[in-house]
Amino acid sequence: MTTTKTTLSFQAEVAQLLHLVTHSLYSHPEIFLRELVSNASDACDKLRFEALNRPELYEDAPNLEVRVSFDPGAKTLTITDNGIGMSTQEAIDHLGTIAKSGTKDFMGQLTGDQKQDAQLIGQFGVGFYSGFIVADKITVESRRAGLPAEEGVRWTSGGTGDFEVETITRAARGTSVILHLRADAEEYLNAWKLKSVIAKYSDHISLPILMEKEEWKDGELINPSDEAGGRQPGAMVKTGEWEPVNKASALWTRPKRDISDEQYQEFYRTISHDFENPLTWAHNRVEGNTEYTQLLYIPAKAPFDLWNRDKKAGIKLYVKRVFIMDDAEALMPSYLRFVKGVIDSSDLPLNVSRELLQESRDVKAIREGSTKRVLSMLEDLAKHDKHEAPVEGSDAVTDVVDADDQAKEGKYSQFYAEFGAVLKEGLGEDFANRERLAKLLRFASTMSDTASVSFADYKARMKDGQDAIYYITADTLAAAKNSPQLEVFKKKGIEVLLMTDRVDEWALNYLQDFDGTPLQSVAKGAVDLGKLQDEAEKKAAEEAAEAFKPLLAKLKEALKDKAEDVRVTSRLVDSPACLVVQEDGMSTQLARMLKQAGQQAPESKPVLEVNPEHALVKKLDGSVHFNDLAHILFDQALLAEGGLPEDPAAYVRRVNALLV
Repeated sequence: MTTTKTTLSFQAEVAQLLHLVTHSLYSHPEIFLRELVSNASDACDKLRFEALNRPELYEDAPNLEVRVSFDPGAKTLTITDNGIGMSTQEAIDHLGTIAKSGTKDFMGQLTGDQKQDAQLIGQFGVGFYSGFIVADKITVESRRAGLPAEEGVRWTSGGTGDFEVETITRAARGTSVILHLRADAEEYLNAWKLKSVIAKYSDHISLPILMEKEEWKDGELINPSDEAGGRQPGAMVKTGEWEPVNKASALWTRPKRDISDEQYQEFYRTISHDFENPLTWAHNRVEGNTEYTQLLYIPAKAPFDLWNRDKKAGIKLYVKRVFIMDDAEALMPSYLRFVKGVIDSSDLPLNVSRELLQESRDVKAIREGSTKRVLSMLEDLAKHDKHEAPVEGSDAVTDVVDADDQAKEGKYSQFYAEFGAVLKEGLGEDFANRERLAKLLRFASTMSDTASVSFADYKARMKDGQDAIYYITADTLAAAKNSPQLEVFKKKGIEVLLMTDRVDEWALNYLQDFDGTPLQSVAKGAVDLGKLQDEAEKKAAEEAAEAFKPLLAKLKEALKDKAEDVRVTSRLVDSPACLVVQEDGMSTQLARMLKQAGQQAPESKPVLEVNPEHALVKKLDGSVHFNDLAHILFDQALLAEGGLPEDPAAYVRRVNALLV
């Protein structure tokens, strides 16, 4: 047949990643074998799945396997699978580009610091490209199952700017990855070294990983006529027989007593492509109307694309130990998209599709059970952070193993710093577990700059007569802490929760109270401290409102295009004015966020509240600059809460005119 050879350029992000892989992962060189064996196993899983409807894809080799071999003379290491294989176009697409959403965001986070970038790569997953950690050239030979032998493909690259693709004849389906090892990587031309790395990283792979048997062969006699004359050095010689070098049983199917913490951690690193250990994990066999096995992990670090809504996230789904799909979104709610792991069902059909997953009762039961399990894991971490009593309501399972309890102390704070904002999405997405989620939330407050205050902590510190949990939302912690709306609360020593995540405004629409105590935004409605405000203060506020009626009417007229109303307030101590919205209105912060996101926000005007004791407010009465002062007062209140005047230039002109 006529072969065609084409030279193509790598996608820009691939070229950058290749440079990073070869220069930043010097401390983790052996992970290349884990990645390539994992890819080979995935290719076999994909063939098994496609062959459910097309058994002819097995051709004449129904037994799926991965083979690892090496050639000391040629200095090559080869990983071969008889899985699904690749066509020429698939080789170009899969090996020349990174088909992963958010890649540019990932590249934008690279710092040039080798240690930090290596950790970031760990969150990203280096996959096939990890081969260039040890090789200065990689050759991939492949044929997709079902294609004729003449439509094989050879892909070759030195890991720089381009790669070559040519058609070849390949009798066997599947893929061979041939690494041409650099001089400093020749330790991988050793059977003992390869077996130890496979045992460390890939023992859980459910397919047999085969290596050729070796046996010791004595050296030839130096002088055949003289036995005492000595022999040439002996050597290990390959026998031509292949033997498995892994246990070839899926880790989650083994009894817990046979699995060490290190094996659980290594399995996590394999499925997540993360360099760090998980914070915690749970391995459960759930029995009842629906039977399935869960092995779920909570990572220590958020992936770079956690907030990418186009990114597929979910759990690996197996049915009776047969791989079905990665990223089965239906098995885990979106707000738990950071969870990694495996679910192996005994009840689902082998030909289940993503569409069927959405409709299956069994899947609904698995999703509910998995959600409860993850929340139980988080409650357990939170309990160890605070040394609280065990949380009731955990779902009953058998054969449970969890990370060492003593190692969990302090980990919930670490989890919340990475994933707390995502967890809040559950308030609007998961009504059934809203109360459990509310107990897991943490916030900064006027008593704590760190996000460590729970609603329960707040309630325990509420003052006698206080009948609401007070909070404020803002873009930053500094803006929240210094908001004029907090002044009376600080004066009276009333704690206020400071909420600065962008999701807070949306999430709190779905949480009206906690354990019977209503949540009250200090930026909505007129301030009412109830029993916390004495009669003298109430009377003074009423008298001020009455005395300022004429001035308030003038302010309302001057600001009619900006403010819905103008009124006297007792919430201010040091500031002249602040902006609030009506009790049932949308906060100005949420309206700004919607506009920034290109969404339509309902048109509404804020209420301007003024401090009758402030010198600037008193100066308004009778001032010849009344109109300018009124607008400055409004715009300064807008600036204080993180907003911007509609006409910044006009604001500057007014201030300058008064200054001179």
